[in-house]
Amino acid sequence: MPAPRPESESAHDSGSAGWRDRIELERRLVHAGGAFYVAPYLLGWIDWPETRILLLAGLCVVAVLEFLRLGIGCDHAIFRTLTRSYERDNVAGYALYQLSMTGVVVWFSPSIAIPTLWMLAFGDPVSGALGRNAADEYKRPAVWIITFFVCVAVAVPITVPAFGPTIGTLAAVVGAIGATIADGLPPLIRGQPVDDNLTIPLFAVTGIWSVVAVLG
Repeated sequence: MPAPRPESESAHDSGSAGWRDRIELERRLVHAGGAFYVAPYLLGWIDWPETRILLLAGLCVVAVLEFLRLGIGCDHAIFRTLTRSYERDNVAGYALYQLSMTGVVVWFSPSIAIPTLWMLAFGDPVSGALGRNAADEYKRPAVWIITFFVCVAVAVPITVPAFGPTIGTLAAVVGAIGATIADGLPPLIRGQPVDDNLTIPLFAVTGIWSVVAVLG
């Protein structure tokens, strides 16, 4: 029978687990915060071209921060806390997140871009909260189902008023299927998983746009 671990070791492990859980929560909150990029537009404070400028400005800031971090070694506590170990020497997930969001906003209309952004901002953190897995591992079927319904729920309030009940609902469903696949079935390039901060918007916006282009 294995000897019990010393109380101090158990306490240390418990404290480390609590710290990791807190960091993961903070990452998910930051992730969800990207949804507010379009809040000024929805509130009527700025128009869509100005929203594009806002996202492009954010992308420029992120590019500078990543250059300082990777090129010069100007690291700080926030980076060390919010980046994962495999991101320390590579472009971090938050930069890919900003890149994909900006691309969607620049290339697509609000009725297509906003539900795509919200699928990334809300669907991905919910999926991550439901279970931990390696970047190249498939997620459990239950996670797929919940992620799909979250993505549909955040898309329908935009797509249905924009395209009507039938086309709007179908666009939301097809986009959500794409986002769910990108999140739950990570594609591999030369054996390396592609960050879902890139693939979720790509798959989702392709689905929404295709439905609207064909049926709209």
